[in-house]
Amino acid sequence: MAQAEGPPPLADAMRRIEDAFGDAERAAKGAPSPDAVRAAEALLFAGGEPLSAKALSEKLGPQVDVAAVLMKLKRDYAGRGVELVEAGGAWRFQSAPDLAGLFAETREAPKKLPKAAMETLAVIAYHQPVTRAEIEEIRGVSLSRGAMELLLELGWIRPRGRRRSPGRPLTFGTSDAFLSQFGLASLDALPGKDDLKGLGLLDARAAQALEVPRPEAGLASDEEPLGPEEDSASFFVDHLDQDE
Repeated sequence: MAQAEGPPPLADAMRRIEDAFGDAERAAKGAPSPDAVRAAEALLFAGGEPLSAKALSEKLGPQVDVAAVLMKLKRDYAGRGVELVEAGGAWRFQSAPDLAGLFAETREAPKKLPKAAMETLAVIAYHQPVTRAEIEEIRGVSLSRGAMELLLELGWIRPRGRRRSPGRPLTFGTSDAFLSQFGLASLDALPGKDDLKGLGLLDARAAQALEVPRPEAGLASDEEPLGPEEDSASFFVDHLDQDE
């Protein structure tokens, strides 16, 4: 005949008490649960692409404080071989910047942008929303179709809307892929005049007469959204020659 089980050993009872107090303390401090942190870690590692806080919240559930989970992971991985970073409104794990040399021989060198494409990208980044005619006016030369196609192919620019002016010309700006490529959390992180001077990209004398504009992320007051059939890079490529 089986004997009734006695009370749990003292060590096991103490562990249960400590776990209960730990859960209560984390809840009081607003700290995320270990399970939520582990789940987010797995999603970010195995997802194959950056995830926004909203996407993580949909996976983890409304009861999880996603911001607290992300900050916990960011602290945990700070200074390690991989770090958690935000770029373009999404979060991802990437190798630490000081270890970039380890991948020099295994990574394909990025294609160098032609000067015209780089200048066009810079104008779009700082002056968005901007039209084709405005780009040509700022650069002082005609806009190359090839430069625009290349930037669209890379996914660094996108059609934004239409200007509320005669002819309703297309406006365009940079994409989330542009932010991710250049490691920018948002357009607000674009280098300003002082940053450009510090990097040696702007002559001190030229800086006195130069104003570095700040781009608008949302629709401008004189801009209207694209229609459903227009909101694509392919539509924009097809109409490059028509939108003058």
